[in-house]
Amino acid sequence: MRNRLARMPEFTDAHGVAIFYDVHPATTTEARAVVQLLHGVGEHAGRYAVLIEALTSAGYTVYAADHRGHGRTGMRQYGGDVAKLGRPGRGGLRAALAAMWQFTQQIQAENPEVPVVLIGHSGGSVLAQMLINLYPDGYNGVVLTGSALRLPGWIRASKLNRRWNAPDAIGTEWLSTDLAVGRAFLDDPLTTTADPTKLLGVVDSLRMYGLPRRDLGRDIPTLLMVGRDDPVGGPRSVHKLAEAYRSRSGFTDVTTLVYPGARHEIFNEVMQAEVRADLLAWLDRRFAPRD
Repeated sequence: MRNRLARMPEFTDAHGVAIFYDVHPATTTEARAVVQLLHGVGEHAGRYAVLIEALTSAGYTVYAADHRGHGRTGMRQYGGDVAKLGRPGRGGLRAALAAMWQFTQQIQAENPEVPVVLIGHSGGSVLAQMLINLYPDGYNGVVLTGSALRLPGWIRASKLNRRWNAPDAIGTEWLSTDLAVGRAFLDDPLTTTADPTKLLGVVDSLRMYGLPRRDLGRDIPTLLMVGRDDPVGGPRSVHKLAEAYRSRSGFTDVTTLVYPGARHEIFNEVMQAEVRADLLAWLDRRFAPRD
């Protein structure tokens, strides 16, 4: 599905890497809020077209970037070498995080006085957690999908297809019960199935660990959405994360939604229409129309 795509611009980060992004304007006169979409490790923003269409139709403008080393950004960064996709490059995780904060500041400048909501999936949800810790005043809401508490034993990045391994397995069954999703992922020239730990390296993999910061001084509405069969974290880990946001950060508006039968990519699951409807209902209750 093609969205009403206005342009495909880019910005340059502190290390000289060109970050490609798209702006998807809300179809209403005034956007309720601006969504900054953070995709996961090994994929790209182009995989979220259906979700973006739902958001823009409901009155939300969406900014979606291909992170350092990913998608169009990665192809430019590595001169078209697909074998290097997924690697953040010079500056590593900290540079990728800084680039997304730079992106937030650009979004704010282009949309003054409009609320900004982070939606982060999987590895993007880890970046979102880190951004909230560092820059809580920059965001008016956060939605984490395919996420987990960022501590050893609570988040998994390797051997994610283990429970679905079989002689005829293609290795991407963990993404969705709709096996066509996994096949499309493998066929996509801008994705990689390389182990995230190998893509990031040991040091940056360790830097991804951490807890919600104590006493942030800002009450940010937070929605956590997870498939019951998600091997990255799953409900137990996400409930622990929700409690950490309440007890450590002082958040009072924290909602957790668990989808039975769903795996990691709930926006690509068989119940994806229900997931999108739940997301929009949550957003609409917190961000009134601006018309």
